[in-house]
Formats: sequence, structure tokens, C-alpha cells
Amino acid sequence: MSEENKQSFEKEAKQTANEFKENWNDLTANGENKKVIAGIMAILFGPLGIHKFILGYTKEGIIQMVITFLTCGAAGIIGFIEGIIYLTKSDEEFYNTYQVGKRPWF
Repeated sequence: MSEENKQSFEKEAKQTANEFKENWNDLTANGENKKVIAGIMAILFGPLGIHKFILGYTKEGIIQMVITFLTCGAAGIIGFIEGIIYLTKSDEEFYNTYQVGKRPWF
């Protein structure tokens, strides 16, 4: 690989990484986007508590994983229900309840 190709590749890689970083920051900075991401993750991966980690509820996410493990997955329905609740709330209501008010369950 020539020196010119290396520099071109390096420049393109840095540009792609910066675009990804900017998009990620935009995605996570907006309360509406957290609502959608948390809701979808709760529906798809509710038993693992992924949606709790997205919202910053680390302790509750770990609790949800442990309870799901102890009940052989039966408690996984909690995540599914929370996902539906998240997605049916208005953006403002979701933001005030789960991001400002820090309400960890339902």
C-alpha cells in the first residue's frame, strides 16, 4: 500500500469515526430518541434489562437480569410490558417520568 493510499484511508477512517460519534451524540442527547431506543430494547431484550441500562438505571437492570434468571425467564414479561408503556407515553411525559423524575419501574 502506497503512502498516499495509507493517508487517504486514515483520513476516511477518521471522518467516518467522527460522523459516527456525532450521530451517536445526537441520538443519545435527545429524550425522544432515548424513549424509542429504550422501548424497542425493552420489547426485544426486556429479560436482560438492557432498557434499564440505556436509561441509566444500572442497579435496576442488574436486578431485572437476576430475577429473570431465577424465574427461568418468566419475569421477562416485565421488560415487554415496560417497552409498551415507554412507547405509548408522549415524549414529554416519558422524559419527565423516566429521565428527569428517575422512576425506575413501570
